[in-house]
Amino acid sequence: MKLLKTLLPAAALAALPVMGMAQEAAAPTMDEVGPYIFTTLLFLMAGFLVFFMAAGFAMLEAGLVRSKNVAMQLTKNIALFSIAAIMYWLVGFNTMYPGDFNGYFAIGGQTVLDAVGVSAADAALDYASVGSDFFFQLVFVAATASIVSGAVAERIKLWPFLAFVVVLTGLMYPISGSWQWGGGWLSEMGFSDFAGSTVVHSVGGWAALAGVIVLGPRIGKYKDGRVNPIPGSNLALATLGTFILWLGWFGFNGGSQLAMGTVGDVSDVSRIFANTNMAAAAGAVTALILTQVMYKKVDLTMVLNGALAGLVSITAEPLAPTLFGALWIGAVGGVIVVFAVPFLDKLKIDDVVGAIPVHLFAGIWGTIAVIFYGEAQLMTQLTGIVAYGVFTFVASLILWFILKATVGIRVSEEEEINGLDMAELGMEAYPEFSKG
Repeated sequence: MKLLKTLLPAAALAALPVMGMAQEAAAPTMDEVGPYIFTTLLFLMAGFLVFFMAAGFAMLEAGLVRSKNVAMQLTKNIALFSIAAIMYWLVGFNTMYPGDFNGYFAIGGQTVLDAVGVSAADAALDYASVGSDFFFQLVFVAATASIVSGAVAERIKLWPFLAFVVVLTGLMYPISGSWQWGGGWLSEMGFSDFAGSTVVHSVGGWAALAGVIVLGPRIGKYKDGRVNPIPGSNLALATLGTFILWLGWFGFNGGSQLAMGTVGDVSDVSRIFANTNMAAAAGAVTALILTQVMYKKVDLTMVLNGALAGLVSITAEPLAPTLFGALWIGAVGGVIVVFAVPFLDKLKIDDVVGAIPVHLFAGIWGTIAVIFYGEAQLMTQLTGIVAYGVFTFVASLILWFILKATVGIRVSEEEEINGLDMAELGMEAYPEFSKG
C-alpha cells in the first residue's frame, strides 16, 4: 500500500477499497454456499441408505418365498429398481416436480443435471444440486415398486409385472406424488405426509392390493375353508432384509428433512433418527408380545413385519413426536400387522410377504397419526388418504386387467407347482434343494 501511494493519484487510490469490496460481494459467502453444500450432502448420504433398502426388500422377499421362487424374486427386485431409475429420469422426476395434476394431465420431460463444474454463482443456492435431489427422490419410487413385488410373488409372470412397474414408476407414482410433494392440490389444502406413509407406502400397498385381487391366491393357500400356511425358505434372509430396511429408513425419514444447512436442521435430523428407531422397536416388541399371547408362541415373521409397520407408521411425521409419541405410534403399527394378516386370509387375499398390512394399513394409520403431533386436520388427512387410494387402486386395477386380458399375468398351474425359477428363468437359486 505504501508503494501504491507513491505511484497512483489520490482519486484512483481512493477508489481501490470500493472496487475490492464490490468484487468480494459478487462471490457468494460461506453463509450462502454452506446450506447448498450440506443439503446436497444430506441427499446423497440419505439416498445411499434408501438405495440399500432395495437389498433389504430383495432379502426379505427371498426369505419369505419358497426356495423354488427365490431367483425370480431376486430378478424382479434388481429389474424393478433399474426400470424405476430409467423411467424416473425419462418422465417421472419432472412430472412430479414441479408439475402437478390439478385438473390437467401434465407429463414432464427428461431430467437434466447441473453443468459439470457449476459455479456458485450459477447454482441454485436456495436448495441443493439437481443430481442429489433427483437421486434421493428416485430411490423412493423404487421402494414403492418393491412393495408390489412381494405381495404378488410366487404366481406372477416376470414381464407383465415389469410392464406394470414401467407405468407405476414413470406415471402413476409421479402424478399422485405431485399432489403433495410437487406443490399440488393436497399440499395447498394442508395435507401432511413428511416422508411418505401415504405418498410412498400406501401407494405401493394399493397397487399391490389390486394386483393380488386380479391374480388370485396361490395354489393350496385356501382349501376346504381353511388357511394353509406356506412357510418361506429362509428366515435368516428375511431377518437380514428387515435389518437392512430398518437401516435404510434412517435415510428415508432423515433425508426428508430436506435441509442440513443450520444447527436446527441437523438437530432435527437427529431427532428424526431417534423417533424412527423407537417406532420400529415398538412395532417389533408389540408383535412379539401379541403373537405370544394369541398363539402361545412367538411368530418371527410377525415380529419382522411389526418392526416394518412401526417404521411405516412413523414415516408421515417422524419429527414432531416425542420419543414416547414415536413409541406408541409404532406400537399401534405392530398391532395392525398382527390382526390384519389373518383378516386378509379370511378374505382370501393372498399377500405373500405381508406387504398390504405393513405398507397400506400401517401407512393409513401413520397418516392419521399426524394429527396428534402436527398441525394437520383429520378431514384433510382423510381426504389425502382417499384420494391416493382411489387413484392408485383404480388405475392399478385397470392396468392389471389390461395386462391379464392381453398377455396374461399368471403362470400356468404346472409352472406354479414346479416353481417360477425354472418356469420363468430356467435357473434356480438353490439347485440342490429345488423342491422346497
